[in-house]
Amino acid sequence: MSPTNQYVVNQLRYLIYYHLDNHLHENALFLAERLHAYEPRAAESSYLIALCHLRLGQLKSAYEYSRSSGSRGVHLGCAYVFAQACRGLDRHTEGIGALERSRGLWGGTNNWNKHSEAARRHLPDAAAVYCLLGKLWHAYDDIKKAVDCYVEALKLNPFMWDAFLGLCNTGANIRIQNIFKMTPEMSALFSAIVPSETPLSSQTGSEESSNGPLQSQHNNNNPNHLSFPNSDLFSIPPSRPLHHDGGLTGLFQKFNESSVGGVSASAGGVAPAFEGLGTPQGPGVDAGGEGALAVATTIEPPRAPMRKIRTLPGLGLDFSIDAPPKMRPTASRSRNRTRGGDTDDTSDSTSTVRNQALTVTAGERKRTISGAVSHVSDPTTATQRRSMRLFNQIRPTSSKLSSSTGSARLRESREVKKVKATGTKGRTGPSSSTVGRVVSGNRKYNDEMDVDLKDVRPTGAINASSVPNGAPKPFSPEIAKQEEALQWLLDLFKKLGSGYFALTHYQSHDALQIFNSITVTQRETPWVLAHIARAHHEQSSYAEAEKYFMKVRSIAPTRMEDMEVFSTVLWHQKKDVDLAFLAHELIEQDRLSPEAWCAIGNSFSVQREHDQALKCFKRATQLDPKFAYGFTLQGHEHTTNEEYDKALAAYRSAIAAESRHYNGWYGLGKVYEKLGKYEVAEKHFRTAAAINPTNAVLICCIGMIMEKLKNPRAALLQYAKACELQPRSSHSRYKKSRVLMQIGELDLAHVELRTLKDMAPDEANVHFLLGKLYKMKHQKANAIKHFTIALNLDPKAGGLIKEAIESLEEDDEDDYQM
Repeated sequence: MSPTNQYVVNQLRYLIYYHLDNHLHENALFLAERLHAYEPRAAESSYLIALCHLRLGQLKSAYEYSRSSGSRGVHLGCAYVFAQACRGLDRHTEGIGALERSRGLWGGTNNWNKHSEAARRHLPDAAAVYCLLGKLWHAYDDIKKAVDCYVEALKLNPFMWDAFLGLCNTGANIRIQNIFKMTPEMSALFSAIVPSETPLSSQTGSEESSNGPLQSQHNNNNPNHLSFPNSDLFSIPPSRPLHHDGGLTGLFQKFNESSVGGVSASAGGVAPAFEGLGTPQGPGVDAGGEGALAVATTIEPPRAPMRKIRTLPGLGLDFSIDAPPKMRPTASRSRNRTRGGDTDDTSDSTSTVRNQALTVTAGERKRTISGAVSHVSDPTTATQRRSMRLFNQIRPTSSKLSSSTGSARLRESREVKKVKATGTKGRTGPSSSTVGRVVSGNRKYNDEMDVDLKDVRPTGAINASSVPNGAPKPFSPEIAKQEEALQWLLDLFKKLGSGYFALTHYQSHDALQIFNSITVTQRETPWVLAHIARAHHEQSSYAEAEKYFMKVRSIAPTRMEDMEVFSTVLWHQKKDVDLAFLAHELIEQDRLSPEAWCAIGNSFSVQREHDQALKCFKRATQLDPKFAYGFTLQGHEHTTNEEYDKALAAYRSAIAAESRHYNGWYGLGKVYEKLGKYEVAEKHFRTAAAINPTNAVLICCIGMIMEKLKNPRAALLQYAKACELQPRSSHSRYKKSRVLMQIGELDLAHVELRTLKDMAPDEANVHFLLGKLYKMKHQKANAIKHFTIALNLDPKAGGLIKEAIESLEEDDEDDYQM
């Protein structure tokens, strides 16, 4: 085979990415085939052709092309595409194995904020891989490992919304405020984007020490309810006491308040500005960990502002110069200190960027040809030649000067050199720090340096008395705007995440409060409105749920998600016309949507055509075998047809698709109740109530089982709990009143029934039960009154009500004979 031409390979790759970015997947696939034929053994060509098949939804082709390099973990792109194909083909263990074998390629990488209109990263970073791993473990039903992967993804990128949704769906207990907050990569980014036209703020004093990586907690073995007993999921150890000699910018003040420590730069994160320049490692450097290097300071200093032509006052000397040429970067050499603590700095070709910049006034600072800052105390010393400065540095400190001017000049020179000696040269020993070096000519001081205040003495710190009072305040509007925008996004995600977490844990009241606290522009969006409607549906407020679903339909008429819940809301309200109209709309929009077929099935069900409804629900589960709600609706129809074996199979399929689907557990309990297996029914009802502890219907079902097990006292406790959860639930109050009558608590039953009569004045069962209560209390007139009202409201139950009235007359005859 002839050798490949790398220029041809590169051109084909450019064309493939061009077509992929423009969503021309067929063209990209055609070009990928040409590349694979030209370079069949290259992993990159296999990755590109597998990626094209994956974009086109051809999972088996993507699996085949990426298997050779992806299953062995030798190419990250192939492993990622292979894992995604495995997830779609239900080959979860193969996908997990491929990603684990390629851990050395993606571990420690972070591409957050590296995608823009002009640049992107075509390979996934650690957050994306962890998210996919979490989905694979979740589908494999290993909840503990899925939670661990979701947590790692959110640590690296709090905007990984998919990972957050998966974490909530596992039932884990988490603290939202510890998820959506600044990460070390974000702080490093903001520190590195200081605009060139903005004066760089000088820092005096040391910054806070690094707190290390975030700690995840261990999980409980219960898949329905995971807890993390030690602390929250993303707990951070308390930071050590901080000491600041100088003022911090608003950005780093917020970092300090949120206990975010040092800046961690990984292989794919914020690139160190001083990479490969022989920077000595101090206590702020943590080497190791999956090939990534975490350094305390990874901020590249911005370019120096353009120098203006200025003349020193009183001397008339013009110090305007051209920009110095860029010099070859070399490592600074540490020299032995002189007796007075001075250091030798004579190199013009190299320069050192200080950790902590000296804060001086504008009139007392100028740049030399090498870019270093020299401090000028008066015009006399400002004109001192370089040879004189070198001579002053090597003069014996014990020599006496004949003039007072020389003595003052020597003292000033020593003071300046002592200040320089604290931060310019690399040190050895426990108090060394990380020093960055840049090319001479474009120098500015580093803003921040994170060190451990307990172990290391702050370098570059100056006594507050030596800093002039007129020093300019640091100001960076660009950083402030970026930080404000990012904080706004984090706050928005925090509210949305809190609402979704409350909803997945069936805390519907809390979810509604959180969603309603969001700004109107964000609340009036399809996703938020749909989840508000779902919260009302969980509370059995079907009219309110319908109102919000109608808003969703008006804003996004083509949205299919959550429409199966909307059809169920209409089914509960017996709105057969509206339900039929919704079903026709959905099926016209997407005939291959399981939500559309659920709506059609509910439309048949409300018209009591259960066989036709079953066909529709089965079609929905054929389109999506993981559609748990479709299996549950099948079970309901089988139960109505008294096909209990088929109903049990349908409910079990729903639980297999989603273990936290409480409707499936409820359906199993209802079937076993009808079969007379009350103990088994109670077990399933309690499992459903453990998943959804705020559902009054489930609590009432447990109470009904207790009644049938001849335990009215236990049933009364369940009914009372249901009434506390939903005070407006007439069903729970009716059951509670009936049990109170059974145990002889007639006065309490009377109070409950009067309240119930006000809540449902047209309910025949309420008046019939009131008639029986008055009969037990020997109030014949009131009993006849409510029996008559019940007869008028429900003529079909006339036989039962007439028997109750006749029993009143028989009791009167017995009393008369006695």
